[in-house]
Amino acid sequence: MTKLNTSIESPKQPLAGRNMDVAAPRRTAPAIQKVETTRGIKAWLVEDYSLPIVTILFAFEGGTTQDSSGKEGQVRLMTWMLDEGAGDLSSEVFRDRLDDADAEMRFRARSDAVYGYMRVLADQKDPAFDLLQLAVEQPRFDQAPLDRVRAQMVTGIIADAKDPNVVARRAWKKALYGDHPYSRQAEGTEQTLATITAADLKALHKRLFARANLTIAVAGAIDASTLKHDLDRIFAGLPATPSLVAVSETAPRLGREIHIPYDLPQTGLRLAYPGIAVKDPQFFPACLMNQILGKGSFMSRLWKEVREKRGLTYNIRSHLVNSSHSSMLRISTGTSPDRAAEMLSIIRAEVREMAEKGVSQQELEAAKKEVIGSYAIECLNSSSAIVDTLVEIQERDEDIDFIERRKQLIQAVTVEDVGSVAKRLLHANPAIMVVGQSIEG
Repeated sequence: MTKLNTSIESPKQPLAGRNMDVAAPRRTAPAIQKVETTRGIKAWLVEDYSLPIVTILFAFEGGTTQDSSGKEGQVRLMTWMLDEGAGDLSSEVFRDRLDDADAEMRFRARSDAVYGYMRVLADQKDPAFDLLQLAVEQPRFDQAPLDRVRAQMVTGIIADAKDPNVVARRAWKKALYGDHPYSRQAEGTEQTLATITAADLKALHKRLFARANLTIAVAGAIDASTLKHDLDRIFAGLPATPSLVAVSETAPRLGREIHIPYDLPQTGLRLAYPGIAVKDPQFFPACLMNQILGKGSFMSRLWKEVREKRGLTYNIRSHLVNSSHSSMLRISTGTSPDRAAEMLSIIRAEVREMAEKGVSQQELEAAKKEVIGSYAIECLNSSSAIVDTLVEIQERDEDIDFIERRKQLIQAVTVEDVGSVAKRLLHANPAIMVVGQSIEG
């Protein structure tokens, strides 16, 4: 399975709630075990008995890109319904049983995968895993909770329509990706949600949830032998293979300007440049280039030029954004309307400067130190962070030595490597979006 749902270049926002973990921060790579059950269920495990907690994160390839045309929001609605009753348990009884087990269960749909997460006390895992098995294999999609959840989603859609940031994000996706599934409104619309039936959700669940597109990571107070038994209990009843709709590769459409007019006290700016695939040999040079350009907030060139020297903004960041079928480098910031044109000119000049002259040895060494150090601190500092990271590494089709190998790959990057990838990515004419007053005004 070759897919990636979020950038692995550096720490990211996880599905799991990291802040609720209280284990001591981990400064070294965890010992990862590969586990495979007699029924062929595979997982990566980090045994950790510092707390009596078991955390599991799993992903089914095929997220909101699997929505049918005219039924946008279908995958997200299905995901919200997974813990609204399953097997012979109604929504209310299922919720009560989950509370009795002191377990935390969540499901989320992103563009390329559906994620499930559970955290439970080790001595409560058996009743909790029974509920997880029901949610994964036998969701009910009863009409009453379906109507309630659908109404909640519609309320959110109506509220979002008044939020300039949401409106801008939707317009940005449409401008960059046209009719590709990445441009779809993942939460759907009032009209598309109204067309979705319980039968649609059952068919979708049957199509997406299978053993062959499943990725699993587990951390906490559980040994490999016990985990194998539990994995078979939870997942072995699923179909062997999914039935996914093929999604084409795409690149953001550059060289265009989008203006979203709003009467706002601050003008938002967003720029998109070509990105780079995670399997590209120049990916890690690109990570370090991005760190120097705008990701390393207090040490980046963009921060120094627009924040420190001119006081034009409170925040400016650049990101390498990687999905399974597309990638881009994005710069985001905001400033007062009367300084927006100046801000945009400075950003473009800094990007051009890096494309033409590359970076210094001093900048590169500082970026390496930050990229390596922040990964260990922020991606491995709790059981939730660990499972999030392990699923992401598996989605990247890397092996269990990736955490250590990543460090070596970053250390090996030279100034010439960064200069080469800067020339490759940053000479492009970007897509630009302005949210607020026109920058000419």
